[in-house]
Amino acid sequence: MTKLNKLLLIFLLLGASTVVTFGSGQNRAGTSAAAQLRIPIGARYLAMGGSQVANVSGLDAIFWNPSGVDFNQNAANAMFSYRSYIADMNINYVAVSGKFGDLGSVGFSFKYLNIGEINVTTMDQPDGTGQVINPNFFVVGLTYSKTLTDRIAIGLNFNVINESFHRAEATGFSFDFGVQYRDLFDTKGLDLGIVYKNLGGSMKYEGNATWVEATDPNSSRGTTFYQFATAENPLPSELSIGLSYKAQIDELNDITFSTAYFNNNYTYDDYKFGMEYSYNSIFYVRGGYIFSPQASENAPNIFEDYSLGAGLNFKEITGIDLSVDYAYVPVKYFDSNHVFSLNVGF
Repeated sequence: MTKLNKLLLIFLLLGASTVVTFGSGQNRAGTSAAAQLRIPIGARYLAMGGSQVANVSGLDAIFWNPSGVDFNQNAANAMFSYRSYIADMNINYVAVSGKFGDLGSVGFSFKYLNIGEINVTTMDQPDGTGQVINPNFFVVGLTYSKTLTDRIAIGLNFNVINESFHRAEATGFSFDFGVQYRDLFDTKGLDLGIVYKNLGGSMKYEGNATWVEATDPNSSRGTTFYQFATAENPLPSELSIGLSYKAQIDELNDITFSTAYFNNNYTYDDYKFGMEYSYNSIFYVRGGYIFSPQASENAPNIFEDYSLGAGLNFKEITGIDLSVDYAYVPVKYFDSNHVFSLNVGF
C-alpha cells in the first residue's frame, strides 16, 4: 500500500468516525429547505435500495457518490432518467460528462421536480379562484471527479438550487463531496466509500408574495404594503459510509453485495442493503432493503422497506455502451414509484 493510499484510507476512517456526531437522525420533515435534494435519481442504484456509495461509476454517481464519475472509461457519457414520484409528482433528470485525460472528468446535471398545476384558493373562494399556478423546483449541478490512482477517486458537486412558488422564490447553493477506495486491504472487489451531501447555507423565500396590504393601527399612514419576514431554513445535510463486495462466480456470472449507513439531519437514519446479479455484463437483476430503526407507526417512513429492479447493457452485443435500467419502489399511502434510466457512452 502506497503512502497516498494510506493517507486516503486514514481520511476515510476518520470520516466514518464522525458519523455518530453528524446529525441527530430525528424526523423533522417539512422543516428543511430544498427537500428535493434528497430525492434519489437513477434506476440502477435505487433498485439496490440506495446502498451503493462504495462502488459507483458513470453519471449515476453524481447523486450517489460524485467520485465515481471518473471511474467510467468512456470519453463522454449522457444519462436520462424519469421517476414517477408521490402525489402525482414526477422527477426528470438529465446529465452529461466528459473525460479530460489526467485532469479528470467534468459533469453537468439538471434535476427538475414537476409538481404539476395547483388551483389557487382563498378563504373567500375555497373552491378556487380560477387561477392556476405551476411551481418550479430544480437543481443545476456541476461535478468534478478525479481518479488519483487505480484504486482511489475523489469527487465534488456544486449545486444551484431554485424554488419558485407563484410570486415567491428561493435560491441556494450546496456542495457534495465523495471518496471511493477500491480493493480495501488489498482484497479484490472490496470497496469503501464516504459521501458528505447537501452542505451549504440556509434558504429563504422572497418576492412579491411576501408583501401584503394592511393597516397598522399604530400608524396614521392608512392602508399600505408591508413585507413580512420569511423563515430561513438549512439544507437537509447527510453523511453516508458504505462497503461493497463483488464476487466473481464464474466467467459469465458475478454478484455484488453492498451496504451503507446514512446519517441524516432532517429524517431518520437508515441502514441500506443491496444486491446486484450480473450475467455476462448484459443482464442485471437487483434488489434492496432499507432499515429505519427509529421509524414507528406514529411516525412512519412512507417508503416501503424494499426495492427491486433490472437492467440491460448492450455493449457486449452491439459494441455500443448503451444501458437501460428500471427500478420499482413501493410506497405507503401513495402509488408505487417507477424509475427508468437510459445511459449511453461514447
